[in-house]
Amino acid sequence: MTYICLTKKLFVMKKKMSLILTLCAFAIGSFAQELITPQPSPTQQVTQNFGLSKIELSYSRPGMKGRTIFGDLVPYGKVWRTGANQATTLTFADDVTIGGTKIAAGKYGLLTIPDQFEWTIIITKQTDVTSPAAYKQDQDVVRVKVKPQDLGFSVETFTIMFGNVKSNSCDLQIIWDNTVAVLPITEDIDSKISAQIKDLMENDNRPYFQAALYYIENGKDLNQAVAWLDKATAQNPDAFYMYYQKARALAKLGKKTEALAASNKSIELSKAAKNDDYVALNIKLQKELK
Repeated sequence: MTYICLTKKLFVMKKKMSLILTLCAFAIGSFAQELITPQPSPTQQVTQNFGLSKIELSYSRPGMKGRTIFGDLVPYGKVWRTGANQATTLTFADDVTIGGTKIAAGKYGLLTIPDQFEWTIIITKQTDVTSPAAYKQDQDVVRVKVKPQDLGFSVETFTIMFGNVKSNSCDLQIIWDNTVAVLPITEDIDSKISAQIKDLMENDNRPYFQAALYYIENGKDLNQAVAWLDKATAQNPDAFYMYYQKARALAKLGKKTEALAASNKSIELSKAAKNDDYVALNIKLQKELK
C-alpha cells in the first residue's frame, strides 16, 4: 500500500515538473522572438515602364527629422550612397544612354557626390556600396555633372522618382529637403521600331495604323503615314480614331482641305459610335485648321 502511494506521488510530481518545463520553454521562446518595428528609412522598389522595356529602382528613404541635410548629414564633396541602409541600385532591362555613354542592360549602383553648386551622379558596376570607403572609382560606368535646383519648398522624405517620361527619354529625379538633382536617361527606340515595322510589313497582318501613329508622333515621313492610314481605314471603314489621326497627319502636311474632310468623316463615325471624346477632339482640330 505504501509502495502504491509513493508511486502515485512520483507520477504526480513528474507531471508537474513536465508542465513547469513546458511553460519555461514557452516563456523563453516568447522572449526570444524578434521585435518587429517600422523601418526608420523604409525601402522602396520602383518599376518604370520606359521605351520598349522598363527600369527598376531600389533605394531607402530617410527623413529629415529636423536635421540639416546637405552640407551636414550628407557632407559636400563625399560619395553618398544616395539613400540609407542598403545600396541604391538601378536595373535597366534594355540598353540606355546616360551622359553620352551607352550603358548595357543590367544592374548598376547609383551613387552621388553632392556639392553646393554641382552634383556628380555616378552609375557604377558596384551594387553594394553603403559607405565611401567601399567605393572604387575604377568601377564607374559613367559620371555626369548636374546643377542642383532649389525646389522652393521642403520635402521631408528622401525621394527618387522618374519624371518627364516620354517614349525615348525620362529624368531620374533625386529629391530631398529643398533640392532636386536631375539625371536625363535616353533609349534608342527608333531604330528598333523601324526594324519591327519593316519586318511586320512583310507579313499578311500588317500594322498599318500602329506604324502610321508612330510616324505621326515622332515627326517621321507623314506622307507615308497617310498612305498607311488609307490602307488601315480601307480594312476598318468604321474606325473613327483612324480618320482622326489621318486628319492630324494631313494638317501637319498643310493639306487643310483634305484634313477637314478626314476630320468630318471621323466626327460622323464618332457620333455613330457614340464616342463624344473623339467628336470633341475633331472639333478642336478643326478650330486649329481655320
